[in-house]
Amino acid sequence: MSFHYDTLIVGGGTAGIMTAAQLHQKQPELKIGLFDPAETHYYQPAFTLVAANTYKFEHTSRPMRSVIPHGVHWIQESIVSFQPAQNQVTTGEGNLFTYDYLVVCPGLRMAPELVKGLKDAMDSEHVCSVYTNPLHARRVFEKFKGGTALFTQPTTPIKCGGAPQKIMYLADDLFKKTGVRSKTNMVFATPGTVIFGIKQIADTLMRVVNRKNIFLNFGYKLVEVDSKNQIAWYEMADHEKYHNHNKNVQVISDGNRKGIKYDLLHLAPPQAAPLFVSESPFANENGWMSVDKGTLQSTHYRNVFGLGDVAGLPTAKTGAAIRKQVPVVVANILRLMEADKLTEKKYNGYSSCPLVTGYGKMVLAEFDYENKFTPDPKLKQMLVFDSYKEHWRLWLLKKYILPYLYWHKMLKGKEV
Repeated sequence: MSFHYDTLIVGGGTAGIMTAAQLHQKQPELKIGLFDPAETHYYQPAFTLVAANTYKFEHTSRPMRSVIPHGVHWIQESIVSFQPAQNQVTTGEGNLFTYDYLVVCPGLRMAPELVKGLKDAMDSEHVCSVYTNPLHARRVFEKFKGGTALFTQPTTPIKCGGAPQKIMYLADDLFKKTGVRSKTNMVFATPGTVIFGIKQIADTLMRVVNRKNIFLNFGYKLVEVDSKNQIAWYEMADHEKYHNHNKNVQVISDGNRKGIKYDLLHLAPPQAAPLFVSESPFANENGWMSVDKGTLQSTHYRNVFGLGDVAGLPTAKTGAAIRKQVPVVVANILRLMEADKLTEKKYNGYSSCPLVTGYGKMVLAEFDYENKFTPDPKLKQMLVFDSYKEHWRLWLLKKYILPYLYWHKMLKGKEV
C-alpha cells in the first residue's frame, strides 16, 4: 500500500518527538507521520543513575503512545530503505510512504560486533553497560567483591561521551557504600589523549580522579574482550601514557597489544548509525547522516533534514544538542514550505554533558563546535556561577529538574 504525508519523521526518540510536536504546533494543518515500531519511550540520561541505585528504572519510561503529539500519525513500522529521488520510504511491512519533507532522526545502534568477543561478553556476569542494561549494571556493581574495576570506551562516536566516566565516579562512591572500595583498583582506559576536551572541565575532572585515586590509561583502543579469561585487549596509540599508574593492575603485553585483566568491566559499546541510514543515499563516508552542520539540511536532498544522534556532526551526541537542533530544522522546513528557501537560523554545535562526579555532585560541560565553554546564563537562576566546578545544585538539576523538563516541556514541543 502507498500513503502520502506532508512531512515524515523517522524515529520516535527525543529528536523525533520534539520535531513532530513543534511542527504540529506551528502548522496544525500539516499531515505528519512519525515512524517508530517501539512500544516504549525511554529517558536514557537517567540510566547512569539507575545503575548507581539512585533512580528508579520505572521512572525512565513511558508508553510511546503517550508521548506522540496529538494530531501526529504514529506509524508503528520499521524503515528498511529510502528512495529520495522518488520522495519515498519503504517499510519492513512492504508499505510505501511518500513525502514532501523528510526528517531522519532514528538515533544510533549499539555495534558490539566491532570489537572481537564483545557480543558474547555483553551483559555477562562480570561485564556490563549502562547503555544496554542499567539494571544488569547495578547488579554487577552490587555483587562486585573487589579487584580491578575497568571502565572503558570505544573509538567510535557514542551518545553522551561523558557517560563512561560518570558511571565510574558513581561506582567509586557505590563501592565505598558496599565496603569494597579499599580492595578495588579503579582503572579508566580511553583511546583519547585527555580526560575531556575543554580545559576548565578537564582540570576539574583530574582533581576528581586524583581524589578518588583512579588510574588513567590514555591511548588505549579496545579491540577484543576475552570474557572467559576476563581480559580486555587494546591496541596502543602513539600517545600512550598513564596517570596514577597502579602496579597492582595486571597488564599483559602481546606485541602492539596490551591486555588488562579485570574483575569487573563496564564499557560503552561501539556505536554506529542504523543500517538503513548507513546504507542509504543520505550517508557520509562513515555511515552517519550527511547534513550541513548549520542548517541540518541533507547535503544531497534539499527537502530532507537530519538531526540527533544519527547526524554526522562534529559535536557530542546528547539530548541537549537535540534541544538546540530541533528549532532549526522546524524553522527551515516551514520556510521552505512557505517561500522555497531556508531561514537564517543556524545550529552552532551546542551540546552539553552533565558529568556526575559522585552522589550529590555534578559538573556541567556546555560547548559548541569550537569547543568553547558556553555555560547557560539560566544557571545563575539556580545560583550556579561556575558550572565547571562540582556543585550540589547541578546534581539537583540532573536528578530532578532535567527529567521534569524532558517529559513536560521538551517532548511537548516547548523550547527550553
